[in-house]
Amino acid sequence: MALKPPLKWAGGKRWLVPKLAPYWIIYAGQRLVEPFCGGLSVALGLNPHTALLNDINPHVINFYRQIQKGLVIESPMKNDHDFYMEQRKEFNWLTHNLESSDKRKAELFYYMNRTGFNGLCRFNKKGGFNVPFGKYKTINYVRDFTAYKEQLSKWEFSCKDFKKINLRSDDFIYADPPYDVEFRQYSQGGFEWDDQIRLATWLSKHPGPVVASNQATDRIVSLYERLGFRIEKLMGPRRISCTGDRSPAQEMLATKNVEFAEVS
Repeated sequence: MALKPPLKWAGGKRWLVPKLAPYWIIYAGQRLVEPFCGGLSVALGLNPHTALLNDINPHVINFYRQIQKGLVIESPMKNDHDFYMEQRKEFNWLTHNLESSDKRKAELFYYMNRTGFNGLCRFNKKGGFNVPFGKYKTINYVRDFTAYKEQLSKWEFSCKDFKKINLRSDDFIYADPPYDVEFRQYSQGGFEWDDQIRLATWLSKHPGPVVASNQATDRIVSLYERLGFRIEKLMGPRRISCTGDRSPAQEMLATKNVEFAEVS
């Protein structure tokens, strides 16, 4: 039984795991590499024996590394606006203090992830976490993450630009970058169109199996088609906007150097 993702994650790909499984099953003996591991839903769903899970957001990676050590949250967590704002202020102060506790930052990151609006992970250009209070009626906080320790201890976590990842020629890459949409401030530096081009070009040069997902904007589809990817369009569970048009957003699945297995 796969473990549930430990974080609430806007745009998480748990729904996509059954679609990825027929590609992954052929290469399950190889290393899974995720340049943008995010909420960890794909890694937990595919359950690779070895994996290199990277993310440009250092707070995400710090949280997973603390889980590898057997994270148990001992500090208070309250579904309260004023308390949330105090905790957010402490977190932002700690992120600029190089000597601050990584465990405390992981606790605060988890608390804000569960309590902030819609599971968003958003930072301003100064690196400050700026997600507003979520206004949920009830929140079921988890304190003991030791159930995840064994699973995550098998995997390596890193925090760097994707081009700095040390790839093996037969690595199975699944890339789910920040989408080609208006909101791109997932980390302090953002993720712009030039980064989308850098990523697609980098993926196209990998000799091993590659699967990438993104919102199926015209320019994203055209970019990956030009680089030799096979394109499939899917209707994902996301909605285009929180107001107005509520139709499902069309997703792109781009594949290269992969075979497909029929899975019953």
